[in-house]
Amino acid sequence: MKNFFTEKNFRGSILNASQKGSASETGRFDWWLFVVAMVILGIGLIMVLSSSGIRAEEYTGDKYYFFKRQLVFAVAGGLCLWGAAVISKSWLYRLQYPALFAALLLLLVTLSPLTPTVNGAKRWIPLGPVSLQPMEFVKIAVVMYLAYFMSSKQDLIKTFSRGVIPPFAVTGLFCVLLLLQPDFGSAVILAGLLFFMCIAGGTRFIYIFFSVSLACAGALALAIASPYRLRRLLAFLEPFRDAQDTGYQLAQSLLAIGSGGFFGLGIGASKQKMYFLPETHTDFIMAVLAEETGFVGVSLIMALFALLFWRCYRIVMAQVNLRDRFTAFGLTAILGIGAALNLAVVMGVAPPKGVPMPLISYGGSSLVATMICIGLLMNYSRTNTQ
Repeated sequence: MKNFFTEKNFRGSILNASQKGSASETGRFDWWLFVVAMVILGIGLIMVLSSSGIRAEEYTGDKYYFFKRQLVFAVAGGLCLWGAAVISKSWLYRLQYPALFAALLLLLVTLSPLTPTVNGAKRWIPLGPVSLQPMEFVKIAVVMYLAYFMSSKQDLIKTFSRGVIPPFAVTGLFCVLLLLQPDFGSAVILAGLLFFMCIAGGTRFIYIFFSVSLACAGALALAIASPYRLRRLLAFLEPFRDAQDTGYQLAQSLLAIGSGGFFGLGIGASKQKMYFLPETHTDFIMAVLAEETGFVGVSLIMALFALLFWRCYRIVMAQVNLRDRFTAFGLTAILGIGAALNLAVVMGVAPPKGVPMPLISYGGSSLVATMICIGLLMNYSRTNTQ
């Protein structure tokens, strides 16, 4: 497979950068990226307030409980965003292996007796009043490692023993730990990140093809081996056939989307959040948004994300250093895969996987990790040559 990110493709970019004098880390931030991200975050805060108030008041007596927590997470995420935006790349790249080992340690902690089991899964580490979901930070650590590997092993990337086995083994280890939690959806996301990084890195198509085939066969085997997963898969194909059991969540999501019509029922007027649709402020918040704001509101969100990814694309393609470009590409892939999978689940295009919508769904770990990605992309925008 042709590698469009090889050093020879940077010669023109490097020449232009030297002529323009804009390839240093002291360039201007991409403030468009920041503004668009903050607008999406603001919409997310409104939707968290709208979708969580009823449940928050019942369980805590404070209808603003989840909103206030999300606001605190947003402030913490903003501090992390700024830190990621100004950190020196030399220091950032020194954190590559420490971040990878820290991510591995956190996943091992989730599997230990120290962490509680929630809804049959061990995915969170309790830290006083908050819980840490390591997977959100594992994605960043794995992308940093893959970017380093793909950029520094270009002469070996097309070989199997030294160009394919190491990144597949590292990513595979994290996927196995996620499956033990169990967290099938997060394992799929990591596999997707590896897939896109391999395409960008120039891994031979035959290796990618067999890897994807093997992964699909393994996923199918896991689904067949677990009656619960198999029922969920079949319910995804026909959710209204068993709308009171395995297809309940997806059926309610589709009803919410259909009820919104063109202009929606109005902010706060959702009926599905009245204990019909589960996870209204987390994984299925987009269904509530569709119900309350209709086609117009969803189209606005899609336009904002399109603008966000366009800015990310410009940042990626403007990098004159191969490792910088791979890292920026991987960070963009984290945001893109998360948004695409969440929408696919909400609209019934993919089975439910527990994937939050970046910047919109409630959740501290997800929000902070997403804002770190935005901050790092702003960091790379300082070397923008376009």
